[in-house]
Parts: sequence; C-alpha cells; structure tokens
Amino acid sequence: MIIANIVTLCAVILGSLNWFLVGVFSWNLLAWIFGTGVFVRILYALVGLCGIWLLIQLCVRKKRLFAEDETMRK
Repeated sequence: MIIANIVTLCAVILGSLNWFLVGVFSWNLLAWIFGTGVFVRILYALVGLCGIWLLIQLCVRKKRLFAEDETMRK
C-alpha cells in the first residue's frame, strides 16, 4: 500500500505542476508532450483518480499515508 501511495502522490504532484504552468504561463505541459486527444484526457482522469485515492487514504489513515499498516506488524 505504501508504494501505491507514493506512486499516486507523484502523479498528483506532476499534475499540480502542470496546472501551475497552465495558470501562470498558459502553457500545458501534457498537451505539449503528448498533443491533444484521448490519451491526454485519460492522463487527466488518472491524475484525478490518484487525487481521490490520496484523499480517501488520508481520511481513513488519518495523516499516516506512508506508515506501515498495523496488520503488517502482527
């Protein structure tokens, strides 16, 4: 579960950097790299799903996203 959280956190950070570039410079990094089309929309959806996953994990684990599960210690 820790690896999934790290991967999703990286995707959300990269997505937020892309939105920063769009907001400040009106430049879309994903569209520049991959062009426009279905693939870019899928990437946006994946980043959104990663954000939802991290939000759920944060609510369930209460700020312990990268700690080991209690069940793993037993």
